[in-house]
Amino acid sequence: MASVILVTGGSGLVGKAIQHVIENEPAGSRFGKKENETWIFVGSSDADLRDPEQTRKMYEKYQPTHVIHLAALVGGLFHNMKYKLTFLRENILINDNILHTSYTHKTQKLISCLSTCVFPDKVEYPLDEHKIHSGPPHDSNFGYAHAKRLVDVQNHAYKEEFGCNFTSAIPTNVFGPHDNYDLEHSHVIPGLIHKCYLAKKNGTPFVVSGTGKPLRQFIYSRDLAKLFIWMLREYDDVEPIILSVGEDEEVSIKQVADAVVQAIGFQGNYTFDTTRADGQFRKPASNKKLLSLIGDFTFTPFEPGNYYLLFDVMNPDNFLLALMESAKWFADNYDNARTGKK
Repeated sequence: MASVILVTGGSGLVGKAIQHVIENEPAGSRFGKKENETWIFVGSSDADLRDPEQTRKMYEKYQPTHVIHLAALVGGLFHNMKYKLTFLRENILINDNILHTSYTHKTQKLISCLSTCVFPDKVEYPLDEHKIHSGPPHDSNFGYAHAKRLVDVQNHAYKEEFGCNFTSAIPTNVFGPHDNYDLEHSHVIPGLIHKCYLAKKNGTPFVVSGTGKPLRQFIYSRDLAKLFIWMLREYDDVEPIILSVGEDEEVSIKQVADAVVQAIGFQGNYTFDTTRADGQFRKPASNKKLLSLIGDFTFTPFEPGNYYLLFDVMNPDNFLLALMESAKWFADNYDNARTGKK
């Protein structure tokens, strides 16, 4: 039976990664395009998903049998802190429209993308799929976190009342080509890449916000893309699933910043502004459920080494090489990348 797979947020970091994997993995392989599949990637220019009518028209146009829902209003720590109501309200509108339109158009399967920020601030680590609603999220991003939590509530409600095959994925911090590099709105890695790029270009200091001590799990966008494709084809439980490297693979922001310095080839003054907020110190997430279901899967590991300015690597096999690929993409596409400068 033919499948039409609609990817919202298709022009963003994860959407572009899914498109790359589908187009570059061998056809018919575990992660490559299947003969009976049509993939459609849509962005904000195709429809304003805050508007139910535009959302309905998009579904009528493409008639998706399956949906990977990545579209969201997203931002980094300081943007989340400043616009809590905006993040709450706009993401609730987007998610409600996608879920309800998937129901009314009898979409066979819907996978929504959550975030580890949905988890409680005060919780026993590591995080796992059973702890989403066991306490309030961190105050720095409670608007975005509650909007994303509500997707899990809605998935269960649609399943219980109408039998819908709706579920969600919870990735940890994602990085890769086609990210959002806006200095005010970006997440940590693209923000650091942009800052370091400008520092090198302008001969100015590279200043990292915070102490550099917080720990995070980072997943390469093309690894995450493969996991979404696996979920689409093989995972049919309403319960969410964490898509992440293991909790033993946390790295500090300083380690990431060091790798960015090496990837960019920056040789100037490099410091940390300890007057800026760090956010949560750590929030390790367990991928035991994922590994128990997917079987053999190799993540891009954090293994920094002496790969100084090795920008011609197209198939990175470790974190630094993947980071270099991301930095090279940003440098090559600076005029068209999402940097907030336009």
